[in-house]
Amino acid sequence: MTTSAIPANSPAGTGGYPTLGPSGPGAPADPAGPPGLVERLDGLDRLVRAGLGRLDQPVLDDADALLERAGQRLRLSGEHTVVTLAGGTGSGKSSLFNAICGLELSPTGMRRPMTSKAHACVWGLDGAGPLLDWLDVDKRHRYARASALDLERADAGLQGLVLIDLPDHDSIQAMHRAEVDRFVTIADLLVWVVDPQKYADAALHRNYIVPFARHTGVTLIVLNQVDRLAPHEIDDCVADLRRLLEAEGLADPRIVTTAAVAEDGVHGFRDVLVDTVAARRARTERLSADVDRVAERFTGYRLDAEPPTTVDDGRRAELIQALTDAAGAPAVAEAMESAYELRASDFIGWPVTAIITRLRSDPLRRMRLTELREELRNAFTGPIGAQQGDVDNALQNVTEGVAAELPPHWGRSVRTAARSHSTEIPEALGESLKEALPTFNVVPRWWWLVKTWQYFLVLVAALSVVWIGFLVAYGLLGAGGEDPDGLVGQAGLIPYVLILVLCTLGMGWLTASACRNMVALSSAKHGEKMEHHMRQGIERVAHEKVIEPIEDELEIYARFRKDVDVALG
Repeated sequence: MTTSAIPANSPAGTGGYPTLGPSGPGAPADPAGPPGLVERLDGLDRLVRAGLGRLDQPVLDDADALLERAGQRLRLSGEHTVVTLAGGTGSGKSSLFNAICGLELSPTGMRRPMTSKAHACVWGLDGAGPLLDWLDVDKRHRYARASALDLERADAGLQGLVLIDLPDHDSIQAMHRAEVDRFVTIADLLVWVVDPQKYADAALHRNYIVPFARHTGVTLIVLNQVDRLAPHEIDDCVADLRRLLEAEGLADPRIVTTAAVAEDGVHGFRDVLVDTVAARRARTERLSADVDRVAERFTGYRLDAEPPTTVDDGRRAELIQALTDAAGAPAVAEAMESAYELRASDFIGWPVTAIITRLRSDPLRRMRLTELREELRNAFTGPIGAQQGDVDNALQNVTEGVAAELPPHWGRSVRTAARSHSTEIPEALGESLKEALPTFNVVPRWWWLVKTWQYFLVLVAALSVVWIGFLVAYGLLGAGGEDPDGLVGQAGLIPYVLILVLCTLGMGWLTASACRNMVALSSAKHGEKMEHHMRQGIERVAHEKVIEPIEDELEIYARFRKDVDVALG
């Protein structure tokens, strides 16, 4: 048998993530590479993206590291199965490595530790170079079983195996332990080599067996050096080891006994390797186990209950009402009602009464009326349209109800989303009220008709008073001679003209009184209409600045729950 160092430019497998197909032309498809693993990785990727800024960063970092590692592994050769031999000092893993390889490739001896760097032996060169580069195996410690003689012997069944001998996991050298930790996370099949004396080593079980208990399908326990035991002691030792592993969470652990120094002492282990390589499932089974472990951590961030997808009508109405009160819309509407009535009095009021009232009224009244609407407009042009404290209280009331139905992390994200535009809301509310004001700047036509009618009555009354003056002067005092004109000289007309004046004044007063009632009713309708318009603007602000961000967050959470199921498979 011959071995050779693997050249650095050995051809890599074809295809890229998420392709799970074989790496060489004509190679059979990976039977463990259905789209199920790809879908689970895609689901895990969506979980990471959804969790950014929402979930605990260590969980996201672990998932992100797995996605990167899985993507890299799936781009590399699917024909090769990476098997690591790990164990403690004196377990005989290097002897086992040499026994499988058939040559003394990894140093063995009494001085510990003998293996300071990972050694790799590869059966089949095609695509192995880039894979070993990714595994970061030193080129001086790469070996290949590639001779024609090898393919005719039993080693032909190991075609596609990448067997790696690791340093001792319990070495006093930190770099040795770091090397073991790195390979444990990337190997397709984890082989833990233990011996009858130290198979219960606490460091092994605490640091590796328990944390990777979910990886039972890609974990193999090799009880080595059984040649030192009697046959019945082997059974007792295996039974005790199995009991210990099951107690630590490994369901139905696979245990193989070997004797690396004995003839035919590794046949059972070799058969397992042959079956593993032939199945070509170890790569995806390992990744699936990793996804299981990481995806399980995301289940704590969801509840079983179906989450809300929208803000219900009750909370929506409460929010709009709270923002309406915060913006002072009812007060604005009431002020505009008063302004409407005051302005109407200039048109439909009885001018005679207005003149008398104006003689004793506030001289600033006219200025206040003309500037009232502008003052209201200016009140909503800046961030003082609504008090920030009132807005914050409104946001808290709506978010607390929604967040109570979500897990704590997602409840916090909903609160954050609801407050994402909180500083913009007061000004937006002011703008919405400002936009509602111009619609009430039109003077109704009937006001002008009433005003014309009232001034006509004033004119009639004034002319009638003048007429009475002429009748007194010409009819009673004889200012026009002995034969005055009939219309101004007949004193008997005075009572009738006086009645005309009184009727005219009465009609003006009655007209003003009736119109005031009409204006009162009309102003109430205008106030309701204005408040409705303002409320519509406030609803738009509430939807854009509060409801929409909350519902977007709820939708992300709903997709997150589904993606957890996808990642769990």
